[in-house]
Amino acid sequence: MIVHTSTRRDFLRNNALAAAGLAGPYWFTSKAARGAESKNDRLNVAAIGVGRRGSVIGRNASQIANLVACADAHLGNAAKFVESIKKYSSDCNIYQDYREVLARSDIDAVTIGTPDHWHVKIAIDAMKAGKHVYCEKPLTLTLEEGDIICEAVKKYGKTFQVGTHQRSEFGLLFLKAVAIARSGRLGQNLHAISSVGRAGARSPDKSKGIGPFPTTEPPADLNWDLWLGQAPAVPFCIERGSREFRWWFEYSGGQVTDWGVHHTDIAFWALAGKDGQILEAETKSCKFLAVPREQVLGFLLGQVPAQDMPNAFNAVHEFDVNLKLSTGYTITLISGDNELLFVGENGRIRVNRDRLTGKPVEDLEKDAKGQREIEDLMVEIYGGDLDSIRDNDNDNAHMQNFVDCIKNGKRPVANVWDHVRAVNACHFANIAMLVDRKLQWDPQAKHFVGDEQANALRCRKQRAPYQIEV
Repeated sequence: MIVHTSTRRDFLRNNALAAAGLAGPYWFTSKAARGAESKNDRLNVAAIGVGRRGSVIGRNASQIANLVACADAHLGNAAKFVESIKKYSSDCNIYQDYREVLARSDIDAVTIGTPDHWHVKIAIDAMKAGKHVYCEKPLTLTLEEGDIICEAVKKYGKTFQVGTHQRSEFGLLFLKAVAIARSGRLGQNLHAISSVGRAGARSPDKSKGIGPFPTTEPPADLNWDLWLGQAPAVPFCIERGSREFRWWFEYSGGQVTDWGVHHTDIAFWALAGKDGQILEAETKSCKFLAVPREQVLGFLLGQVPAQDMPNAFNAVHEFDVNLKLSTGYTITLISGDNELLFVGENGRIRVNRDRLTGKPVEDLEKDAKGQREIEDLMVEIYGGDLDSIRDNDNDNAHMQNFVDCIKNGKRPVANVWDHVRAVNACHFANIAMLVDRKLQWDPQAKHFVGDEQANALRCRKQRAPYQIEV
């Protein structure tokens, strides 16, 4: 095992090297062309960001590809990850600077499991370097990033899978729910309730509360400036640099975009059609964590300096927001039990990662012809054979879909355009709660109608030298 560390000066130098010499795409080629690089004709993959969730998708990739490198601003995460994949890979080099990974010509694809505010930057840098990308959800931090990443995927032509794995896994329960909703069995006037938990509710140490938190010196094996990236420079505290990053608007969107985009993505899959998108957002109720709404809004608008913000969780804790789609259907995003409901004039169904229930489901069990119709619709919606997923016990189907699409050139089931539409709805919900009023969107002009504050929240100021460039 080789560990590669670098200084901030090295990082800046590698930025220039990447811009100058890595613009040409490194296409996935024939078996003969990559035979010297991949054992058993498998892809060479690197995992970037290998903390809690990043290590999971990295291990998933290691089971069906050669995991040859990993990178994490916190070298401790990388060391634990390498130990965890020894069963599948004994030759995974460790880096702290992800650009050193991207400079390797023997790597075909990367997984990205960093905190959310790094997703788009690293994904674009990877595609510039010719790599295919599997990136965790939520893909974007802002509405502007959605436009940028869609432009980049179109420009570089690389296979891009988003980690909304409910589309492929969990016994295909969500796919079946989508097929039932699309089939018309529930009726024509459909509404979805995307119900997820409350922000901060999954904290492993409830005794520490929601802040303010003390600051300390970062661990010796953590490059804190690199971890912060485009976000404001602030002193280190454990609650920022751990799984709790999701409860800070600087790095994520709280539970609204974390679990919210899982179920809202499935709701869009069912209700938005090919091109449908969010048009309106209206808050029924919300409660922020440790920082008042007005202060969070001022901070995100650039009116409150980072040093004047409490060192505390600032995302939304509880929420109930109505969303209207261009297809005429509606979605409610709410902090309740973890489940997704589809409701129509003819019935309702309920789905989570354990079960799919409701009278329409029970009726299907007695209707052999209807079962075949739903099965055919599931194949059509997924865009491929489902038998192979079932044969593999469905436990790594989403990563397998990514690898298969690299090889066959097809569009992955969780493609960037579908995901951006769904995550934009979650960003809409957060913005509506921040400004505390109903929002209307003009899809042609790509702005909120008559709302200067809301439009200012479409993007964020990015700290140098970590700006996103397509």
